Amino acid sequence: MEKEALKEQLKSQIIKFLNLTELTPADIKDDEPLFGDGLGLDSIDSLELIVLLKKEYGITIKDPKDGRKVLVDVNSMADYILEHSTK
Repeated sequence: MEKEALKEQLKSQIIKFLNLTELTPADIKDDEPLFGDGLGLDSIDSLELIVLLKKEYGITIKDPKDGRKVLVDVNSMADYILEHSTK
């Protein structure tokens, strides 16, 4: 899959999986931090994103340190998926 298309798909999936119904994919910037001052997600949301990666892309993240590197922003998620996806 092409990276730009993957990023758009990821934004839609983030909104759906985290029930962020007030947002549209256009509201989420590719380099906006997902946690803290950016999108404002929390630790429960990070678990949901890990489930999303497993269900949609066949990617298992076991080490929390890896999760912190992967779940930085949409760009980092897309890069990781392109490199590690099994689906």
